[in-house]
Amino acid sequence: MAEITFDDFLAVDIRAGQVTRAEPFPEARKPAIKMWIDFGPELGEKKTSAQVTAHYTPEALVGRQVMAVVNFPARQIGPFMSEVLVLGVSDEQGGIVLIAPDKEVPLGGRMH
Repeated sequence: MAEITFDDFLAVDIRAGQVTRAEPFPEARKPAIKMWIDFGPELGEKKTSAQVTAHYTPEALVGRQVMAVVNFPARQIGPFMSEVLVLGVSDEQGGIVLIAPDKEVPLGGRMH
């Protein structure tokens, strides 16, 4: 893995948000869930699609805080426009486990 500079790291804008709505995404090629995430007054609500069905249901995601990259360009995934990249780590079976603050933080708080 190539080393990056601190400025490279600062260019990635990772923020805390809270899932306000989630629903199945049956049109996706791989099982996924559509999520709407509130990033506070500065960024507002953004949407994303995430392949997190191994560990989460749409109902279980609503209300939980997540971390996401908010400064990638939007990406069309089938009929859905994904505006942010929710962060997670693969478990031993390849299921995605979401990265989240372990205490409640302000919406839109930037990781540093």
